[in-house]
Amino acid sequence: MAKISRIEVKDRNPVASLQDFLKTLLATGEISGLLVAHHLPMKNAVMPTLITDPEKLGGVDPLAPAFPINAAKVVSKLTRKPLDGKIAVVLRPCEIRAFVELVKLKQASTEDVILIGMDCLGTFGNMDYVRFAAQNGSESMLEPTLRFYREYVDGNGSAASGGSRDFDLSPACKACEHPTAASADLTIGLAGVDMNEALLLVASSPKGEQLLEKLGLPTAEEPESRKQALDELVARRTAYRDQMFQETSEATADLEKLMDHLGNCVNCYNCRVACPVCYCKECVFVTDVFDHEPSQYMRWAKRKGLLKMPTDTVFYHLTRLAHMSTACIGCGQCSNACPNNVPVMELFRTIAAATQRAFGYEAGRSIEDEPPLSVFREKEFSEVTGGKD
Repeated sequence: MAKISRIEVKDRNPVASLQDFLKTLLATGEISGLLVAHHLPMKNAVMPTLITDPEKLGGVDPLAPAFPINAAKVVSKLTRKPLDGKIAVVLRPCEIRAFVELVKLKQASTEDVILIGMDCLGTFGNMDYVRFAAQNGSESMLEPTLRFYREYVDGNGSAASGGSRDFDLSPACKACEHPTAASADLTIGLAGVDMNEALLLVASSPKGEQLLEKLGLPTAEEPESRKQALDELVARRTAYRDQMFQETSEATADLEKLMDHLGNCVNCYNCRVACPVCYCKECVFVTDVFDHEPSQYMRWAKRKGLLKMPTDTVFYHLTRLAHMSTACIGCGQCSNACPNNVPVMELFRTIAAATQRAFGYEAGRSIEDEPPLSVFREKEFSEVTGGKD
């Protein structure tokens, strides 16, 4: 049974109380650094920040409904070689699941890192967060976060649908059926609790249990309301996800429809850069292979009388699908980074669901699960290979 402690919330401010908790954690000497979302001096900017000084935690805000980057890539940079001491990283569930995939792809290590997850009740898209935060009527940089949990989260810590509100959660969040991460060492429990009174801290690994004991926080029991809130959230998101899968499948049912779906793509490759599990040092699409001669464009244009420019946009996405669909964790950063609002996330999640189902695999579920195609299985896809069951 998981060990659970309680973080008391002072002055009805859960963010300030989390800052105090993280300050205590950093001051214990158990970790040398802390990677966590932090408000930057630039207005309305929240980014992952590596902090070593407990006195520099004043702008820390892991609950901010902003998601400008999947920080799994940052944790990969910090852990792929031995560190000088341990670090704790505060991540959303999709970031932890992406990190799990990177560990299995030999791009990161769990050796010197403590994973602190949270119940994720959703975030805004990049521009929506900027506009939401700009409505802040207070000088406090934390006020947009507190307002989000007042206006977009039910009183019992359940994510509200946000139907009549000025801003909606990102489609990736509304379709995410993983509001909490099983692979976290510690999880900050938000769902189903009165966040104005207390937060939960749930240890899910021996590493997390040891740290929890050293922190000396008061013990607690998991309320039934948390499980109920998470179950309701998963049911609502799963229904949205399945509707999204159906609509996307219909919208990309043949090549002509797929070309229309991706019609606004300009080959900026932002989705490739933003994807947390896309790790190739050199991408074929930025090599000479796709640096075509001018005469080649003319030949293509003469063949049909016209040629949409830039070329290779559909081929680019098909290549990424073939490469990444087994590892896609559905964080939505591909769509978040797209300058032309191409529904990249919807396409990748739809295809990834089918690909992973075919392999009996779920990206980010467990470090123990071997990635598809990394291990030979004699009876795999015998209906295709013609082998015996």
